[in-house]
Amino acid sequence: MSSHRRGIFLSVTVLVRLVARAIVKAKGYRKQNAELTYRANQNLERHGWLRLTPAYSRRLVDAIVSELPDDARVLDPFSGTATTTLTAAQRGLDALSTDINPFLVWLGNAKLATYTRRQLSSAAKKIDAICEQASDPDAGKIARPPIFNIERWWSVTAIDELCALAFALGTRPNKRLTAHRLLWIAFCRVAIESSRASFGHQSMSVSKKGASPNETVSPIARFRERATAVLQSAASAPSGNGEVRLGDARTLDAIDPATDAPFNAVVTSPPYANRMSYIRELRPYMYWTGFLNEAREAGELDWQAIGGTWGVATSRLKDWERDGEIALPRGLVRAANKIGRGDHKNAEIMKRYVARYFEDAARHLHALKPHLAPGAELHYIVGNSKFYDVVVSTEKIYAELMEQAGFRDVTIRVIRKRNSKKELFEYDVIARR
Repeated sequence: MSSHRRGIFLSVTVLVRLVARAIVKAKGYRKQNAELTYRANQNLERHGWLRLTPAYSRRLVDAIVSELPDDARVLDPFSGTATTTLTAAQRGLDALSTDINPFLVWLGNAKLATYTRRQLSSAAKKIDAICEQASDPDAGKIARPPIFNIERWWSVTAIDELCALAFALGTRPNKRLTAHRLLWIAFCRVAIESSRASFGHQSMSVSKKGASPNETVSPIARFRERATAVLQSAASAPSGNGEVRLGDARTLDAIDPATDAPFNAVVTSPPYANRMSYIRELRPYMYWTGFLNEAREAGELDWQAIGGTWGVATSRLKDWERDGEIALPRGLVRAANKIGRGDHKNAEIMKRYVARYFEDAARHLHALKPHLAPGAELHYIVGNSKFYDVVVSTEKIYAELMEQAGFRDVTIRVIRKRNSKKELFEYDVIARR
């Protein structure tokens, strides 16, 4: 065989191998990998205490943090339900996370705390008394929480029982590190399990099919079971130190360089750029526990979140203008402009939403760098989005923003196919300080 023909043969062989490899990858990408979603957390003791849609898997986080040195410090700037911080602490690492939502800060610290046998025993002894008091028709009840159209969420009977349970529980959640707050976590779980909430979509919604099978079980009876389970799982404490602080990810003002040592890894999953509001998802829990008292508070909190656009945040987007000092990737600008040219009534709002989301992300990445040790590794679990047939390549935009912020060795790894539109995937965007 001549050298020319041999070269052609080798080129074709390489091409065939590349195509074959691409096909294999494509088939893998189509897998939804449910074990890498919240579903894998539900039976994992503290990780399964309360569901937040969406949330990412402890298994995914554990695979990352298991490769870190024993003395590594882990940061999660978007705590959510504290999956990263709890997983790292269970590995014996020191971990810190921040969140702008006070309910999530409360929940995260409850999941990370160490409880003594005496505390847990004291809380367990209260369960029967709480259920007995809540079952007494002559006992008190809290006022119905001001959730809009609350009877769409719960039956009248369930609302009455939940109001009685909340009254019997007594003091609303606070910062005290006592096991009593675990009973409030059980209450939150009972509240959502007794509701008509539907998790068939990426966001939580109220089922339109009428009565839910969950309504056949009394919230009071369910509370006894859930409270016992939560207290039992709280007996096993993380071996590492974990903490959640209230703070804005755009400024990372919750981290004090004078007292907080640099972090060796960032493992996080920021809100996706899909206009899904985490505040909206948490309303049922936050109203019952007193973290929200009126609708405007929810809208204000959502506006403070990265990319927030729900309630009052939507109207504020109409007046929002880009910060000319923050350079956004050209691909993002083109996608946003294409969204804005659509004939949908909310096209201009969605254009502004996408631009604001990534402008906030850019601010966050620039604020992050000073808090990291040299060589620190970043893992950002993100999903791409689609607005009116325009795909927003979130993973590529994050990668470019990381490079603009001075990070190096930026790579993108496909994690799974998401359970929605065919174009949507989940990625791990990786970089180094």
